[in-house]
Amino acid sequence: MIVEDIIKSHIVDTVKELYPDIPENLIQIQKTRKEFEGDYTLVIFPFLKWSRKSPEQTAKDFGDSLLKRLDIVDSVNVVKGFLNIKLKASFWLGKLAEYIEDKNFGFFAPTNKRFMVEYSSPNTNKPLHLGHIRNILLGWSVSNILEACGHEVVKVNLVNDRGIHICKSMVAWLNFGNGDTPELAGKKGDHLVGDYYVRFDKEYKSQIKELVSKGLEQAEAENSAPVFVEAREMLRKWEAKDPETIALWKKMNGWVYEGFDETYGKLGVSFDKTYYESNTWVLGKKIVEEGLSKGIFFKKEDGSVWIDLTDDGLDRKLLLRSDGTSVYMTQDLGTAEQRFDEYQFNKLIYVVGNEQNYHFQVLKLILLKLGYQWSDEIYHLSYGMVELPEGKMKSREGTVVDADDLIEVMIRTAREVSEELGKLNEMTSEEADNIVNMIGLGALKYFILKVDPKKTMLFNPKESIDFNGNTASFIQYTHARIKSVLRRNEGTSFIDELDNATPDSKELELIKLIETFPETVKLAGENFSPALIANYTYDLAKEYNQFYHDYPILKEENLANRNMRLALSYQVAEILKKGMYLLGINVPDKM
Repeated sequence: MIVEDIIKSHIVDTVKELYPDIPENLIQIQKTRKEFEGDYTLVIFPFLKWSRKSPEQTAKDFGDSLLKRLDIVDSVNVVKGFLNIKLKASFWLGKLAEYIEDKNFGFFAPTNKRFMVEYSSPNTNKPLHLGHIRNILLGWSVSNILEACGHEVVKVNLVNDRGIHICKSMVAWLNFGNGDTPELAGKKGDHLVGDYYVRFDKEYKSQIKELVSKGLEQAEAENSAPVFVEAREMLRKWEAKDPETIALWKKMNGWVYEGFDETYGKLGVSFDKTYYESNTWVLGKKIVEEGLSKGIFFKKEDGSVWIDLTDDGLDRKLLLRSDGTSVYMTQDLGTAEQRFDEYQFNKLIYVVGNEQNYHFQVLKLILLKLGYQWSDEIYHLSYGMVELPEGKMKSREGTVVDADDLIEVMIRTAREVSEELGKLNEMTSEEADNIVNMIGLGALKYFILKVDPKKTMLFNPKESIDFNGNTASFIQYTHARIKSVLRRNEGTSFIDELDNATPDSKELELIKLIETFPETVKLAGENFSPALIANYTYDLAKEYNQFYHDYPILKEENLANRNMRLALSYQVAEILKKGMYLLGINVPDKM
């Protein structure tokens, strides 16, 4: 039970004792503001109707009653209509001992709720890039946080393995590949296929330019360019299950999957289930046909199927093209229905960039009109784009930051910075490799996750590895520092004599910051925001480093105070490790 709930339960009893008729929902308690003395503050104004006294006198009455009936209260003070309550140091020391004993501190009991989180969702026409990394890291961290909140979590991936964009890579490979393979090219399969996606775009633009020079309008040239016509025909053949088209599609997608798995492994993420649009688009077409028969959708003269959402303040949405091929919305309808049938989720979270906000608004509305009441449980975790100092990324032009290249750069930078600061001295080469991998990947993950998901962010690799700033490196180093202190005390219990310690205000503040870890986890789960965990963890590391600088630990002569400081150190290390785990980051014991 968190301290605020303990205090509130006692305050409720005190209020009821003084004024039995006061509704419980009027009892407001909050943490005391830093400029006042106290731990918790009771708002007095709602009680004046019953007390018929001034705010100050009413507060004094409550304070006197609390001091008499609650032994953990050290003192109270009245500031106008607020009662500030200060708890005894012995209470906080007891809570510290409690937290140390509770190995699940900060994590919650099962809720019997099932959350499904979809993240990554790559296309098989290009490798993963920096934008995917933000998506993947958000999905993985949110899943960890939801599990810490006691929910069952099903982590899923939806691979966009069909559609005109996939056919573009296939057409380019057929026309320009000359039998190229990842082995022959010496490249990961996803990189090779991505190269042909870029090649298609260059050829497409060249053909459009040529057609326009011959007198065609821009739109007509775009639709008439030979490579585009070929890609569109290939999509039709794919949906018709043409054997040669399917064989090529399977071969090239196979190359990409191997590449994706290698990148996922580097990032330390995985999935409980992977869905493929090549399967779910058929389910979506079936749903569209049913909606058409019920009059929810309508068909135009060219055979295309639409839904009119103008009465809902939206627009008309295409569901099937005139040639019968499906669009993203079609397959998303099928995937959503399949997932609910399989898992009966309480919440389905899509981790998708904010450029798709409208898409998910429409998806939920269509599902609701089709009668799927669980559509209310769909949540779009919309996140801002990742930009670079050089500007935005464009996949078809080949100007993206490749995920594998970025990971390599981060690890190399971690090694350079660590060597320069002497942090790899006296380590074996194997230990050094493990540390620089931990630092490099930690830096990448933390730099991305510390930003509120809704915000567009600027990623600068050079700023992400700093042993003194708001970075993973700083938190990792703090954990290693604490572990070093605890190793020197190995074999000696620091719980003994804890009751006799005499903490000062700074030490008590550190305990109180520890105490807020569970509520931070809960809040992060409610808001699907790893940034809350990241910034709490940094604040805790920062406060501990100030404590470490100001107070002797192993050299403290008073045994009780020495043990208290060791206990504080131990619990901070535990929370730093848990907090970073929730972000998908490892922390070293030595550094």
